Amino acid sequence: MKTPRWTRLIDFLQREMALPTAAIDFGLKHCDEQVNLLPVVLWQYGLVSLEQLDRIFDWLETSQS
Repeated sequence: MKTPRWTRLIDFLQREMALPTAAIDFGLKHCDEQVNLLPVVLWQYGLVSLEQLDRIFDWLETSQS
């Protein structure tokens, strides 16, 4: 079951970062259901840049749990 934080992160990735659904789905399959690993997996596979990764981490840091 996805938590509200998962839902908000995926919404952020789609709306604010304009990541394709396929990229997010790929990342979700490789992060073992750990929300903090998703940004790294996306970066590791070249789906986000370092600048985007930094922006995602900033969002994670400031978002409510």
